[in-house]
Amino acid sequence: MKGILVLGTSSGAGKTTFCAMLCRYLARKGMDPAPFKGLNLSLNSYATKDGGEIGIGQAFQAWSAGLEPETDMNPVLLKPSGNGVIQMVLNGKPEMDISESRPMDRGTAMSEAAAAMERLGGKHGILVCEGSGSPVELNMMDRDIANVGLMRETGINAILVGDIERGGVFAAIYGTWRLIPEDVRGQLRGFVINRFRGDASILRDGIVRIEELTGMRCLGVLPYMDLRFPEEDSLSDSSGRLSGQDARSAFMSNIDEFTDAAEAAGFDFDSLLGMSGE
Repeated sequence: MKGILVLGTSSGAGKTTFCAMLCRYLARKGMDPAPFKGLNLSLNSYATKDGGEIGIGQAFQAWSAGLEPETDMNPVLLKPSGNGVIQMVLNGKPEMDISESRPMDRGTAMSEAAAAMERLGGKHGILVCEGSGSPVELNMMDRDIANVGLMRETGINAILVGDIERGGVFAAIYGTWRLIPEDVRGQLRGFVINRFRGDASILRDGIVRIEELTGMRCLGVLPYMDLRFPEEDSLSDSSGRLSGQDARSAFMSNIDEFTDAAEAAGFDFDSLLGMSGE
């Protein structure tokens, strides 16, 4: 099964939009991509045609790939309900309320996520997988499903997306790489600098140093663009241009523009595909 896992140095680093851009690019090339997110923590959901429920980010990525959203694209959806309670949606259907006194069965959730990923991978040419939040939340790593958990379960290779708009992007990339457990660190193959304003050549010395320190390859520097995309959580940016006959066509117009900009910026799609396995 071909696939790549996109991790972020933090929540809001741009993973969802970056994955949608990859889906759009690969669909243009006739490579039959499909999005996947093993576990999503989001109140913004989408109802699939069969009545299931997934995160809005995976619906957006499915549209970008030219596909109808389905529950296998986001098998575990966690929806905060307040007062320390989180509703768990499993394979599109409400499963249980999670709380401190009633924790999620991590083994069951991981098994269901892996099974959904296997089904999806059997039907499509390449999976574009999105991680959740930061992959190095040290207090939660033993319960992780979408990041280190998926890397261990499937052996999938991963890349890191860092948001330079926040500042400290080189420290964020190196720190994330350094804190990833050693047994999966070798699966981190590349990194991307997102939301850069200006001449990317001024980053060269820093990029070279991170490549030397980590062995990861910089796949590209993506420009900041004033475009709006579906909001998945409270860290999503709700500003930006959005125009069209309806929201979906407007989002698709924006992702086309972002994909064109990535190609114009010289993003190294070929190297990324070389990291995606069989």
